[in-house]
Amino acid sequence: MDIQEPVLSDAEQRGRFLVVGLGNPGDGYRRTRHNIGFHIIDAISCRYRIVIRHCDVSMRNIDAQIGEGVIEGKNVVLMKPMAYMNLSGEPVSRILYHTSLSSRDMLVVHDDMDLSFGRIKIKSKGGSGGHNGVQSLIDALGGGDFNRLRIGIGHSGKGVSVVDYVLSPFTSEENDMMSCIVDRARDAVVTVLCNGAEAGMNRFNQTLITISSQTTDGGK
Repeated sequence: MDIQEPVLSDAEQRGRFLVVGLGNPGDGYRRTRHNIGFHIIDAISCRYRIVIRHCDVSMRNIDAQIGEGVIEGKNVVLMKPMAYMNLSGEPVSRILYHTSLSSRDMLVVHDDMDLSFGRIKIKSKGGSGGHNGVQSLIDALGGGDFNRLRIGIGHSGKGVSVVDYVLSPFTSEENDMMSCIVDRARDAVVTVLCNGAEAGMNRFNQTLITISSQTTDGGK
């Protein structure tokens, strides 16, 4: 009987991946909900000692901070686009071209208002869900065929605009939970890199996060 070999993505065959965290540049946005993608990239950088810096001379036309290193045996490029959120697509498309990777070799980490605070959900492809940064990637890449790690930031209440909400800082209670959420999101990224998106979905998409007396059940 013939045994079929597993179908591997281009990245799995080459052992190289791109992990993009979405956010806005500048100190004024550093602690906002919209920048949680940057926080996850920073956490991965710290854990695996991958130095992230502005693109060097050979990539000076790419508005981004990047770092290259090894995570659990996988060659990884970490990226924080330094264009504003709704312009993220161009630097990401340039990095993919420069590294000879495709969108299928990429995992994008971003905030999501449609998930309750702290919920982590992995998605293999699809639309933007109203997220301007993800929409910019879809427009620049010609489609949404890339993995996403969505991190719930909750929804704005009545009388609060979406823009004001995503650009607001986390509350003190939410900040108390952030360390656990960031660590779990970092672990989710590593799981996707090492075992694939489906394994990540099975492990993280329905998980409850309990911290002291607070629990986030993921909601939607």
